[in-house]
Amino acid sequence: MRVVITGGAGFIGSHLCDRFLADGHEVVCLDNLLTGSLDNIAHLFGRDGFLFMKHDVTNFIHVPGPVDAVLHFASPASPVDYLRYPIQTLKVGSLGTHKALGLALEKRAKFLLASTSECYGDPTVHPQPESYFGNVNPVGPRGVYDEAKRFAEALTMAYHRYHGLDTKIARIFNTYGPRMRIGDGRVVPAFIAQALKGEPLTVFGDGTQTRSFCYVSDLVEGIVRLLASDVHEPFNLGNPEEHSILEFARIVQRVLGVTAEIKFEPLPTDDPKVRRPDITRARQLLGFEPRVSLEDGLARTAEYFKRQ
Repeated sequence: MRVVITGGAGFIGSHLCDRFLADGHEVVCLDNLLTGSLDNIAHLFGRDGFLFMKHDVTNFIHVPGPVDAVLHFASPASPVDYLRYPIQTLKVGSLGTHKALGLALEKRAKFLLASTSECYGDPTVHPQPESYFGNVNPVGPRGVYDEAKRFAEALTMAYHRYHGLDTKIARIFNTYGPRMRIGDGRVVPAFIAQALKGEPLTVFGDGTQTRSFCYVSDLVEGIVRLLASDVHEPFNLGNPEEHSILEFARIVQRVLGVTAEIKFEPLPTDDPKVRRPDITRARQLLGFEPRVSLEDGLARTAEYFKRQ
């Protein structure tokens, strides 16, 4: 295949570039480098079958030649980023999705949207199945990301129903691994960076809020399986193993062999109290199953941050 990946210089996007090239496909990577980095794809420059185009996908997208699949991963994805770039986040979720869908329609290519567990907001149903409509505050500070992705899902399904486009939607839960930015504000890089520096680990609230962490290679496998499927409704992709943030801080201490203190800070506005994917559909229809343990994944991620 010849695959276009928007946001291909980002954390997950760059791992997707690696995977599709490894599988023998050609990759066109689009990124405006707002939050992505050329460092993530530097090892791919000069490689046969890889093309990088610096482009803002909220503008018309022109890719010469045939395209078999468009994977739309362009978007700020951490609270630090989408609070810093609220307008850009809304634009890439709306205009950017529209332009990426337009490219797929022009080329009659498959389209896969990177959506998010944030579509469920601060959930009142736990764990979260795809049938749950969510509990999102549209005017809260996190609404710029949540609602951008919810709109992107609606637009994707409209293109499927109206144009007959072959579309897929992945609701991605907390994913971690190498190439995350140390200062992006998410809990995995924050805890690892603090531990490596000998600083206290910052836990927001009382630490009883929960998250489920999926290693990036497991997520990429799920994305590849979803793209190859014949289903169109949203799929949860993540690891259903759930940990409280306080418990997770102690796991990081143990894996990294540090005795850093834990300090508590006020909980951010609209921070979800629980987060755990119900991956029953992905297991049954895609054969998806996370393989990398949290301890192993954290060790690999910590090695990456040490090199940084």
